[in-house]
Amino acid sequence: MTSSPYAETTVTVGVEAETAQVVCVFVHGRTQSPAEMIEQVIRHLDAPTTHFVLPKSDGAAWYNARAIDPLTAEARTEMDASLDILAQTIAIACAQSPQARLVLAGFSQGACLIIEYMMRCGPWDGAACLFTGCRVGVATDDRPIAALLNMPIYASNGNTDPWIPAANYMEMCLTLMESGARLRTDVFPGREHGTSPTECQALNSMLMEVAAGFSIFDNFEEA
Repeated sequence: MTSSPYAETTVTVGVEAETAQVVCVFVHGRTQSPAEMIEQVIRHLDAPTTHFVLPKSDGAAWYNARAIDPLTAEARTEMDASLDILAQTIAIACAQSPQARLVLAGFSQGACLIIEYMMRCGPWDGAACLFTGCRVGVATDDRPIAALLNMPIYASNGNTDPWIPAANYMEMCLTLMESGARLRTDVFPGREHGTSPTECQALNSMLMEVAAGFSIFDNFEEA
C-alpha cells in the first residue's frame, strides 16, 4: 500500500483525486476537526467532481491568539507555521489533481488562515470561500496585501458573532474589494457561530462554477 503524502491527520473525501475537476482544501476552525467540517458543510453539498482535502491543526487551534487581537511575535510565529502547513497541503493536493482547479474554503479560524494565505500568495486558478472570517491582527499591524485580480470570493458572517465582530468582517471585505476581488457577501442577523444552508449552497454554487471553467462567477450572484 502506498503511504499518503499528507500528514496522518489530513482527511480526504469526495471523488478520487486523479479524476477531480476541482480540488477543495477545507480548513477547520478553532477546537474543531475535519470530521466536524464534513458533518457541518461537506455532507450537505452536491459536488460530484470535487476532491476535498481537510488538514488538521497540530493542536486545538491554528494559532492561539484571537484574530481580532494585535499581532504579537508569538502569534506571528504560530500563524506562519500554520500557513506553511496549509501551503504544503495545497501543493500536494494540486500535484495529485493536476487537471483540477483549486478552491480554498474554511470556517472561523480556518477562514482567517485562508485570507492570510491569500494576502501572502495572491490569486490562483479557482476561488475562495470564507465562512465567518476576518484579517488576523489590527489595522496598525504590518499585514501584507496582495492584488487579487478579479478572483471570485464568497465571504459570510453573523452580525452578532461572538468570535468575528461585524466590524472586523467588514474591514476584511473592504480589503478584498480594494485588492480587486470579485466578492459576494452574506451577513446573517442574529446567527450563532456556525454555518447555514445558505452558506453551504454558496459553496456548492462556487464548486459548480469552478468545475464548469468560469474564471469569474457570471451567474454567481443568482445562486
